[in-house]
Amino acid sequence: MDYHEQREEDMVNSPKHYTGHPSGIEAITICEHMGFNLGSALKYIWRCDLKGSGSQDLEKAIWYINRELERRKIK
Repeated sequence: MDYHEQREEDMVNSPKHYTGHPSGIEAITICEHMGFNLGSALKYIWRCDLKGSGSQDLEKAIWYINRELERRKIK
């Protein structure tokens, strides 16, 4: 990809880590059918290997899962 193509990438609506999963499916297609915390956790898991090492994304997924567990304890 040359410099001009990099400038043309839509970082708001379609950055590479949104569309780079081998399945071709975007995380939002699945996550929008889940609650916020679980959808967010899945989003971070889904894209963790598309933006570098992935460790930070996996930690964020755990954060959302823990938040969902706490939310369910309150009910």
